[in-house]
Amino acid sequence: MQLQGLDHVVIRTSKVEQLLAFYQQVLGATLERVLEDEGLYQLRAGAALIDLLSTTGSLDSGAPPDARSSPIAHICLQVRAPSEQALIRSLKRKGVMETLVFATRYGATGFGRSLYIHDPDDNTLELKLV
Repeated sequence: MQLQGLDHVVIRTSKVEQLLAFYQQVLGATLERVLEDEGLYQLRAGAALIDLLSTTGSLDSGAPPDARSSPIAHICLQVRAPSEQALIRSLKRKGVMETLVFATRYGATGFGRSLYIHDPDDNTLELKLV
């Protein structure tokens, strides 16, 4: 066996509409597939998927998400932008009001510049320029 890469990430949420809007309107993901009864919303993020799993759907336990009990510290998404400042301007135009600071970090594609933001469910996202 040889691991090839990340296929998808599943984020449990009680705020499906807010997260759908954020991942589509702020980050540019596209809604690819919806299984409404199951509470599954699949968004295309390049070669991978970001799955939103509603706590009210049949696939979930119904217990509210608790960020403090999640084993995931953050999710890193590769993004393209003309420059660091262009990405910051774009995020601010789309309502991201956090302090946006780039740093050099190591990841799957080696060292690169990235910054951290939070989605409406307070999940930490690292946006890495590629």
